[in-house]
Amino acid sequence: MENDNEKNTAEFYERLKVELDNANTWPAEYLYKFIVPSVADNVERVEKAFDRMGAVIKTTKSKTGKFTSVSIDVTMHSSDEVIAKYKEVSTIEGIVSL
Repeated sequence: MENDNEKNTAEFYERLKVELDNANTWPAEYLYKFIVPSVADNVERVEKAFDRMGAVIKTTKSKTGKFTSVSIDVTMHSSDEVIAKYKEVSTIEGIVSL
């Protein structure tokens, strides 16, 4: 089962790379959108992943306060760099990439 998940993840990132390269001329502005549980240091960990990159970060808490949406507008230099950031933040428990 684990190998199926890893294979699906790898295929997803391969498709994403093709789509990003077809839609952008690098470097390009890229908008990341995440939803994270509003617990512990989740939002801070997402923000820290984009530290010193000149990113514009906006956060909005849900009505109940259980979740926080994080929008990050940043200049990226390649599709590989975009994907590396997705992989970096994917270790945050409960994060959802939109």
